[in-house]
Amino acid sequence: MASGRSNSHRVAIVGASSLRGKELKQVLEDRHFPASDVVLIDESVVAGTLTEAVGEPTFIRTLDEESFESARFVFFAGTARDAEQNWHAAQHAGANVIDLTGALAAPGHASAASPWIPSLGSVLPPLPGSQGNGASRRAAYCSPSAPVIVACTLAAGLGKLQPKRISVLLFPPVSERDHAGVEELERQTAGLLSFHAIAKPVFDAQVAFNLLTSYGPEAKPPLAEMRAAIARDVAAYLTGRAPVPAIQLVQAPVFYGYAFAAYTEFASPVPPEQLHAAFANLGVKMAAPDDPPPSNVSVAGEGAIHMARIEADPNIAGGVWIWGVADNLQVATTNAVRIAEELIAKSSE
Repeated sequence: MASGRSNSHRVAIVGASSLRGKELKQVLEDRHFPASDVVLIDESVVAGTLTEAVGEPTFIRTLDEESFESARFVFFAGTARDAEQNWHAAQHAGANVIDLTGALAAPGHASAASPWIPSLGSVLPPLPGSQGNGASRRAAYCSPSAPVIVACTLAAGLGKLQPKRISVLLFPPVSERDHAGVEELERQTAGLLSFHAIAKPVFDAQVAFNLLTSYGPEAKPPLAEMRAAIARDVAAYLTGRAPVPAIQLVQAPVFYGYAFAAYTEFASPVPPEQLHAAFANLGVKMAAPDDPPPSNVSVAGEGAIHMARIEADPNIAGGVWIWGVADNLQVATTNAVRIAEELIAKSSE
């Protein structure tokens, strides 16, 4: 599967049949990542599935001792268990590990994976104790989840303007629970429209036509645990570098797209154009004055966060509201690929 390009690299994707894995493969192709070979790896039940990578036909392979041979980058895009059980083998084979599952970012984890959001490198100083905002040596990195990237981008964009407080309300889509979440919303929607009983194996609650501040007692992980993990990762990334926002989650009955509403307050009013410029400098796509606000539908397939025009609160002087949406799969996988691109750039310096 040679690309014919010089300085190309072997890439492995573990969890290739997951929503993140499929999106990651597409992002590598769309960004013309210099991959000589893309090895697609997943559970044995999908091994042997014919697909394509780097414009060539290939098969999804079962993980074995040779899966990481000669790989420069190994992306873990499937389950946390995959990452936990195989990151060390990938690193031992000489690969840079980039984890999208969050498993390697747990406090005290042996991988010492460094979280990294390359788009914020221009405004946030390096994390204390890290290799800057990335290093050229073989290492393990964590590409944060879409809500963590959103919350950190909000805090980084607002940080130099010295806000008194920042609060972020996040609306996760069911695709954050991979295929199972998408299929459950599909089945619940069809069942309710036909007046049939609905199954609830993922959320243990009616998510279709509904908003939830908690799941049913049998849902794993519970929504409160997801919120705590996001808040923990945001605080770990920002503490000492930017103001840490308050975080809340409300499960939305949507398939894709992480919507958010943020409120921030300043000691005195800040011109909206100054706020717009601060976010545009971080790669956020700001709506033009006559554009409609972004929606889950309008951002599909986009790797950047989209924001509406920022509005002043009618009652609080210095208070503003921010509405935005990000394609959760695209934002997370684009960030992971950008980490690899940064590492390649650093190694050539």
